[in-house]
This record gives sequence, C-alpha cells and structure tokens, in this order.
Amino acid sequence: MKNIIPIILLLVFVIIFTSTKSATVGSFQQFILVNDSNTPITQSFSLSNFTINWNASNLQLSIRNNGKILWQNLSNTGFIGAAIGDETITEQAGSFSIKDNIQNITTHQTVHQILATLDTIYIIGDIFLANDTIEYTLTFSLNQYGDLHFLLTTNNLNYNRLFLSYACNSSEQFFGLGEQQSHFNHKGNRVPIIVQEQGVGRGDVYSNNPIENFIVNLVLGNAVGDDYTSYKVAPHYISSNINSLYLENYEYSEFDFTKNNQVQIELFSTTMQGNIIYANTVYDVFKSYTNFCGRMNVLPDWISNGAIIGMQGGTQKFYNVWQTLNDADVPITAFWLQDWVGQRTSAVGKQLWWNWELDNQHYPNWNNIYDTLQQNNIQLMGYINPFLVRVNGEKPNFRRNQYAEARDNNYLALNHNGNIYQVQNTSFSSAILDLSNDDAIEWTKDIIKDELLARGLKGWMADFAEALPFEVELHSGESPSTFHNKYPEVWEKLNKDAINEVGLTDSIIFFSRAGYAQSPKYTTLFWQGDQIVGWGENDGLKSAVTGLLCAGLSGFTLNHSDIGGYTSIGVELLNVTFLKRSQELLRRWTEMAAFTPVFRTHEGLGPDKNYQVYQDDSTAQHFAKQAKIFQAWFFYRKQLMQEAQDYGYPICRHMFVEFPNDVNTYTISYQQYMVGKELLVAPILNPNTTKTSVYLPQGTWENLWTGEIINSTGQTITVTGLTDRAAVFFPQGSTIGNTFKQNLVSAGVY
Repeated sequence: MKNIIPIILLLVFVIIFTSTKSATVGSFQQFILVNDSNTPITQSFSLSNFTINWNASNLQLSIRNNGKILWQNLSNTGFIGAAIGDETITEQAGSFSIKDNIQNITTHQTVHQILATLDTIYIIGDIFLANDTIEYTLTFSLNQYGDLHFLLTTNNLNYNRLFLSYACNSSEQFFGLGEQQSHFNHKGNRVPIIVQEQGVGRGDVYSNNPIENFIVNLVLGNAVGDDYTSYKVAPHYISSNINSLYLENYEYSEFDFTKNNQVQIELFSTTMQGNIIYANTVYDVFKSYTNFCGRMNVLPDWISNGAIIGMQGGTQKFYNVWQTLNDADVPITAFWLQDWVGQRTSAVGKQLWWNWELDNQHYPNWNNIYDTLQQNNIQLMGYINPFLVRVNGEKPNFRRNQYAEARDNNYLALNHNGNIYQVQNTSFSSAILDLSNDDAIEWTKDIIKDELLARGLKGWMADFAEALPFEVELHSGESPSTFHNKYPEVWEKLNKDAINEVGLTDSIIFFSRAGYAQSPKYTTLFWQGDQIVGWGENDGLKSAVTGLLCAGLSGFTLNHSDIGGYTSIGVELLNVTFLKRSQELLRRWTEMAAFTPVFRTHEGLGPDKNYQVYQDDSTAQHFAKQAKIFQAWFFYRKQLMQEAQDYGYPICRHMFVEFPNDVNTYTISYQQYMVGKELLVAPILNPNTTKTSVYLPQGTWENLWTGEIINSTGQTITVTGLTDRAAVFFPQGSTIGNTFKQNLVSAGVY
C-alpha cells in the first residue's frame, strides 16, 4: 500500500498540472490568379522611391525600390485569399492550443482595376470559390517613417481569415519573429505569432536514463511546449536578401516559410495591415523597424557595476550569502530579493505570495538591510506580476488585501458568467488584472509607487503578462483575441509610467518576460523567461543564446537570461527531483552571461536542489571572475546601449548581422555571437569539455586570452584550454578589444 501512494500522488499531479501544447493550426494555401475582361493592362505607379508594377502578361504585381525587388507574387499565382474560420482556443497556465475549423477557402483571385491618387494606390479585385465571390481592396501608401504601408480589406466580414502570399528565392533565409528559442533560421517552418508560456523542455531529452525521461514527460504532459512556443513574439522578419516585412495587427497570425519559393501570412482577422521596409543593410532594417516598435533606452550605470544576486529565503540568509560572496571578492551591484512579498511552497517548489507588499516576518529589519546596502553602493530589487491571490485565511500576516481591493473595484478579468476568472498556476489559482480598464491601470501604478518604490526598490522583475485567457470578458468590451497580444505592452507601459510619474526615469529599471511588437517602446529591460536547468538546444543554455540573438532582430535589444536557468523538474510533494542545476552548468552559464547586457543570477524553481553561486568557495571565486569580466567591457556596453537607443541596434548580434554576405553564418544558431561589431564570443555550451569550434569570418582576428593572431579566409578553428572562460576574439588592432584586455589586466583576471 505504501508503494502505491507516490504513484497516486504523481498521477494527481499530472492531472492537475498538465497544460496544453500550442499547435500550428494552418497549412499553406495556393491561390490561382486568373485573367478576365476587367484585368488592367500593364501599369506602373510610384510612391516616393517605391515603384509598384503590374504586368498583365504574367499577372504579376511587383514592388521595387531603387531597382531592388522587395515583394512580388509568383507569375499567375494569387497573392490574396480568405476563408471562414471558427477557432477553438484552450488555455491552461499560460499555454494555448489553437484548433481552427476553417472552411470556404477561396481558390481564385482576379485584379479588376488599379487606381492611384497622390498618396495611395488601390488594387481592387475579387477572390472567390464556387458561387461565393468577395471583393477585396489592397492599398499601398507611405507610413510616417517612409516605409510602404499596406492595408487589405474585403466586403464580407464573415471571411475572418486573410492570406497574403508572395514569392521568395529558394536560397532566401528568414530570421526574426521575436524571441524564438529553438530556431534562428525559420526557412522550412511555419511560425505562430502568439504570446504564451514557452513550455518546459520543448522536445529536449532530459537525461540518458529512458525511465527518467518517461517519468518527466509523464509529469509535464503537454506543458513541454514545442519549438515555437514563446514569451515574446513579433510579426516581423528580416531575410538573408535584406527584405523585411511586419504586421501592425495584434490578432493571431502565422508566417509560413515551408515552401521554397513562396511565403504566406495567415491572419485571424478581417483586416490586415503592415509595412514593407526598403533597406540595403541589416542595420537599415533595424533603424526602420524600430521607428515603429520603439527603441530601448540606455540603462542606468549602476546596473553595470557588477552582478545582480537573485535570491530568496529571508533576512538571515541574505546576510549569509552576502558574506560568502564578499569573501570571494564578487563585485555586487544589487540584491534581487524576489521573495520580498513572502514565500509559499507549491507542488513544484518555492513560489511567491502574489500580494504586492513587503512581508515583514520574512524580511525583518528591512530598513536596516536597505541602509547597509546603500552604504556599500548596492541596490535592492523586487518582484511583481499582474496576478493577485486570495490571502484571507492563508497568509496570516498580510497588511493589505489587494485581491479584495481589486475585486471590489471591478479591476479583475471576468468569465462569461460575470465571475472572477481564475487562472491556475501550479497548485494555486489567481485572478488576472483587467488592464483594458484605465482605473485598474491607475490602481496598479499606485501599488508600484506605494509598495515597491516606497520600499526603496531600485528595480524589479515585471513578470508574466503572456497568460490573458481568450474566454474572459474585458471591461473595455475589446475582444481578448486582439487584447491578448497587446496585454504585455499595456503591462510594461504602466510599469514605465509609474516610474516616470515619480520622476525616477533615469535610475529605475524593470525587466519583462513577455512581449509583443511594441514592447521595446515601453520596457526598460527584457529577460528570457524560464529556461530549464540544462544544456538543451530547445530549452536550456543553448536555447538562451538562440533566443537572445533572434529577439535582437525585432527590437528586443536589451535582453538577458537567468544565470543557470530557472526550471528544475520534480514533484515537491514527493521530494523527487529529476533535473537540477549542476555546478558545471552554472559555471558555463555564468561565462556566457558575462557577455550579455545584464549579469543576474537566479536560484531557480528549487533553490535547495540547484547549485548556487554561493554554494562553495571555488564556485564563488569563479563567479567573481566572470563578474569582473562583465565589468571590464562596461565602457563598450554603454556605447552599444546608446546605439540601441539611437538606432535600434541589438547589443548581442547573430553573426549574420555583421557578415550578411557570408552564407556560412546562416547555419550558426547558438555556437557563437558578436557583441557589437568588435567582440566575437564563443562560450562552452556542452558538458565535459574545455574546447569549442569557432568560425572566424574573413579577416585578421586576435584571441583575447592568448594574443594569437589568425588570418582567416573564412574558416573554423578549434580553441582549447577553456576551463573557466568563453573564447573571445576581436579584429586585430581594435581599440575596443585592446581596452577590454587592459581592463581585464587591471582587474586581475587576465
């Protein structure tokens, strides 16, 4: 009987916590463009430097700028389609499954007329199937930034699925679409654009033990996600031909790159609008696109003074950790006390009380902590998210019942029956703020001012915002189908507005997990969410690099990850852990993070089960070295942050960005990356090795650590001896590289 109890508990856990896997719902649709008596003869129109040509001989519409083809349909192939869809969206714990019952897909298209005014070109025609004919209008005009804006509408609002199809080269590769953790290059894939939980594991193998993997997958169920579930998405791409297009819609969309010679966008809406960018370089795309999505501001200097130490556990543990790290000579810029609101134990590990006020029992003598840290030029940081939990009867020492306040003022999202919608998170439920309500936004800003800023917090994690359910009733009456992807932007804006309204714009930071297209306009910093404490390509150390580089293409320029990852896999009730952070993983993640915009640790979901930077002297000393390496390139990081603010350039850049004509860079995903134009970084991302392969594009490169000069014609070399560092190269003679080296010598880590 004793042996059966753990099995029963495990099955209960599976039933409670199984989430839903996000699925790509559509498939590529082919449309036929047909000629009829109304089809116009060959015509050409201009909007500034954009030229729109219609070729009647092969029924081809093309868009050029300075002779470069930016967009065209395949000859005699339809470029517009529509359908009637009825989607079923299921949600659990921030993961969404979309099943679409689609019918009446149009099969043919005609172009009846092309009209032009001084500032707009109108293409009018029909899309039809059988006896059903729909009139469409596709307009082109210049947006305020000089890009070519397009707007597609029809005269039948029952057709709530729109398709836009166009040609691409068979060799053309496609990058971007937000923070995609598994793929940098999307050619051959269909990419869903929906903000949601990224999933756990996402197809990676957790261990070499098949029984252990079976149990882990059983526990997780469909919560594993897939290779395109993502916290941050943007309907925007850059191609290897330096072509770029983005949508302005918030509704669910899919970008289909599965065809060698065509791209197709499917949108769950009756109106599609977006923009086509003309650019000669990737940097031109950055400048044009970030005119729309916004540019992130230079971070305050204090955040680069050293490491941000993420920890939880109360006052005494805080002092113990500080002493250990101080003894190891770790430069510390802040303590991020995630559990400043109090800590609770859930079925999966240590989590927080989502009632946003200081827990004086968990952190007694808070003012003494603050004063002591200030004397040492160290800041305090905290945590908040847009959920609230009931505290009555569960948390005895609460001062302010924010759930009750929000409930009584109708600030919480409701279900269709008019009751508060409850979102399940591990073993407890919570209510989500209705941020379509301006009064709820003002109330939440007051929480930030009165509870976070008034406690002296210099920053915080602004968590979640990806989980607004599709079946809620919103105060504004807006459809959740459009507000879901907008929700992260509203959440980030209210955090930023609260800071601005108290006059602390230049000194406070918050970091966001979820994001949509215009999130860079509102947040101060991003982080990559909950990677697993493993080495995986889909979820783990490698995926953190891929996501960092991919996100930078769509405006998420200041981004970083939890050092060591976050998600361990276990069942707290059974005291069983299947995956926990090793010392080696922690050290290698630290070495990679030293070359990202922010250097911040996290204890992870199971602090007592994961290896920590303060766990032993050798680990603390290794951590101190990486923190000093991070400090040593602050002078360059500040320059790069200014470029991000002025032009939208990412700090960490895929090799393609710097070497767009080198096709060898297209297949690089996570193995190496550029920091600005001057530093090439190749961290160790596999266990049990001290060497890595590095591709050096054509040029003369210097090895930072050895001084070796390599004249490369575009070749891969093997770098050895990497026991406690990432491989780093810079162009020979680089002032940045040599200054970095001098700073390392001065810090005693060279």
